[in-house]
Amino acid sequence: MSTKPAIVITSIFAPTEAVTKFAALSTHQLIVAGDKKSPVQWEAAGATYLSVADQEQQGFKLFNKLPFNHYGRKMMGYLHAMQQGAQMIIDTDDDNIPYDNWTFPSMEGEFSTSPADKGFVNLYKNFTSHHIWPRGYPLDLILDEGHNLKEEELRPEMGKIGIWQGLADSDPDVDAIYRLVDNTEIFFNKRAPIVLAEGTMCPFNSQNTAVRRELFPLLYLPAYVTFRFTDILRGLVAQPIMWAHGYRLGFTEATVIQVRNPHDYVKDFESEIPCYLHPNRVIAAVSRAIDPSVTVAENLRRAYAELAKENIVTTEELELLDLWLADVQTLVS
Repeated sequence: MSTKPAIVITSIFAPTEAVTKFAALSTHQLIVAGDKKSPVQWEAAGATYLSVADQEQQGFKLFNKLPFNHYGRKMMGYLHAMQQGAQMIIDTDDDNIPYDNWTFPSMEGEFSTSPADKGFVNLYKNFTSHHIWPRGYPLDLILDEGHNLKEEELRPEMGKIGIWQGLADSDPDVDAIYRLVDNTEIFFNKRAPIVLAEGTMCPFNSQNTAVRRELFPLLYLPAYVTFRFTDILRGLVAQPIMWAHGYRLGFTEATVIQVRNPHDYVKDFESEIPCYLHPNRVIAAVSRAIDPSVTVAENLRRAYAELAKENIVTTEELELLDLWLADVQTLVS
């Protein structure tokens, strides 16, 4: 058992520089969930590696339906971290190399906070002057400067942070459209974190992201949507649920540098089409489905049931989600 924050990665490669650096952190536990394409002999000092056989032996219900060769394999790592007693789970990837000062702010405190009810905002613009936007940001807002947060709008407020999204330098998380038409390398400005008030939202990913224990059910990665929509949908679903339970989403300066694994940008574009079509529909569906009087887990189930009615997810997704929630319930009280 370990209450250290858990860093969770899934990888089909031998240990990378990022994995080696994360594994060397004595303040954290690194859990790497393997897949069928992962090397047979995978080993990194300081890391806990879960082979497919290890995952099966854990006895979690999720294993029986979770697809192989899929990013959602990370969820087996999340469950292991919960079982070990982690109070925080940090999502990242094997191509995000942590800087020497890699850390996250406190989950509670006074932070520069946005106004409420601004809808989608492009937080990347508060960290760089370059014309850039996060993957999952509504395309119709890209040129709308009214959806950029002005510095004079930020106010210091006490907040209870549910999730921190750390940015990534060099090759940050942007959509294929940005990469196809610009693809300028970006190093974000250093600055204080920004927290989003209720009703103000921004897409966030799974690449440098810290989640507190009370919100562990929200780590669910949908496995029956396109690959590039998986973590974006998770982040869109999470935000109204966080508001309902008094938690906030915050963004921090870049604390990792991404040396990105090879991608086909046109294939990425094809996989991202739901990101372009559905953000506002997802927020609306989740917002009308949830109820502050029920648990985070129950609200997640209600959210996905509504998304199924909207044909954004399938009934197969609901079946997998139910297995996830059953497993989480046994681990997190």
